[in-house]
Amino acid sequence: MTKILVVEDEAKIARFVELELTHEGYEVDKVDNGRDAVDLALSNDYDLILLDILLPQLNGMEVLRRIRKEKDVPVILLTARDAVMDKVAGLDAGADDYITKPFAIEELLARIRVALKRREAAATVAASEAPAAPSAQPAHHILAAKGVQLDVERHEVLVEGEPVDLTNREFEVLKALLENLNIVMSRERLAQLACGYDFVGETNIIDVYIRHLRSKIDDRYGIKLISTVRGVGYVIREG
Repeated sequence: MTKILVVEDEAKIARFVELELTHEGYEVDKVDNGRDAVDLALSNDYDLILLDILLPQLNGMEVLRRIRKEKDVPVILLTARDAVMDKVAGLDAGADDYITKPFAIEELLARIRVALKRREAAATVAASEAPAAPSAQPAHHILAAKGVQLDVERHEVLVEGEPVDLTNREFEVLKALLENLNIVMSRERLAQLACGYDFVGETNIIDVYIRHLRSKIDDRYGIKLISTVRGVGYVIREG
């Protein structure tokens, strides 16, 4: 049976979610504070964790960071905060998805199903991969434009030979743009590529990542890397 941990300090919400998940056939544990959440998450093998951000003792972001040091269990954030930056911070910290309270239970159940299917698909791929035979070191896959080099295998970005520190999703947004030089990418498409093909959150999160990339690359090095195409999306053009 699929086992889910619900971390929520509002008793009525926690009980409601517990009843709905149990009705759907899930096994549910619930806890109302951050410290106990970390203990339970690390001592049990949950298939998914629903995690509120505003918690007593340890907030949800710190709980998420501690879980991610040990496990890659899918985590969906439950939050009353509607600011895009809070959602970006959660995704960058390792959350798989988020949902803003108040939410419809049907939407929450759909997001849970998506996260579980994604995990199952990843596990299937990992199990089917045979160990690679020793071979010569493969050439690195390098994407480049306007003095920016992105090494896919090393997960490294250099601008004029100098390394630039990017979050995982900033890296994925830049990678998607470099892989599609001269092609205008919509926010929806960039969100799919950077956050997963099942991503169902607000696409204006991409605007935040673009601002971060411009601050770290365009502004810092005085180049015009990422262009905005009004009403459509973003593009990196050669030359």
